[in-house]
Amino acid sequence: MPVPEGTTIRHARREDVPTILRMIQELADYEKESSSVEATLESLHNTIAFAPSPSTATGDSISAARPARALLLFTPSGEPAGLALYFYNYSTWRAKAGIYLEDLYVRESERGHGYGQRLLGELAKEVVGMGGGGWSGVC
Repeated sequence: MPVPEGTTIRHARREDVPTILRMIQELADYEKESSSVEATLESLHNTIAFAPSPSTATGDSISAARPARALLLFTPSGEPAGLALYFYNYSTWRAKAGIYLEDLYVRESERGHGYGQRLLGELAKEVVGMGGGGWSGVC
């Protein structure tokens, strides 16, 4: 199914943390693991490397303290519909960096529009753009 025109994907910003936490909880609920979520607004603020906000010129660098990145997908009406949470890894055999996809989530009401494929496509573009050796994950 083609993705609706006007759908956007961007790296998460600090102001997106409440949305990210809601989606993490929705994913845990879907997997019947609601009580396993330990993430909080504060812990996400402290561990995700964020893209710059429109009001700030700089984002966060990836580091041991901030290992995660997040892509958010928005519907044409601007509603958050999907999340890809990932971090960088390394292949010793290829001697190249790659991406490890920790979680891929599309809200139940938004499934069937190709949003998951679109998020995976964006991750693939990022791997190619960094000259990476591929991506892997648990999804």
